[in-house]
Amino acid sequence: MLRVTKLAKLLAAIRNNPKGVRFEDARKAAEAIGFARAGGKGSHTVYARPGEPVILNFQNRGGAIPPYQARQLIEMLDKYGG
Repeated sequence: MLRVTKLAKLLAAIRNNPKGVRFEDARKAAEAIGFARAGGKGSHTVYARPGEPVILNFQNRGGAIPPYQARQLIEMLDKYGG
């Protein structure tokens, strides 16, 4: 589990640079706000949260996720106080 200061820095970095979010950082951020891995195939990994109709689908492209997926993650961070 991430310590609060490391988590805060990670979330700030995601918000400040949605074009450069590392796949592992996206995964950690999603888990920090209550999403859990719910499957995926190939380079895609799906995260879901109970009671939330939106799923997060991260594609690992050379260690990073596409900017539109980062924006979806940021929306969920805003919604769940991340």
